[in-house]
Amino acid sequence: MRSITVYKNPSNERIEELGALSWPIWTCEPSTFPWTYDSAETCLLIEGDVIVTPEEGEPVRFGKGDLVSFPEGMSCTWEVKVAVKKHYRFS
Repeated sequence: MRSITVYKNPSNERIEELGALSWPIWTCEPSTFPWTYDSAETCLLIEGDVIVTPEEGEPVRFGKGDLVSFPEGMSCTWEVKVAVKKHYRFS
């Protein structure tokens, strides 16, 4: 199964190319919850600190400024350490 991909400090050109700043915004207070991706997701964190642990894999930590991709079909646990605000797109 594909894994979570984190792009640290993506360039402004890459963010513009994706149109990420026009994607919807999702927010979440500190919490822990299970999640399964019905489709792939790409998100750009505006705020926050998160650890996502796939059912079959190692924990992945990411936060403010990171561009993150999640594969379709992945089940995982989100642990929101610092409140999250992110742009997101399902594909």
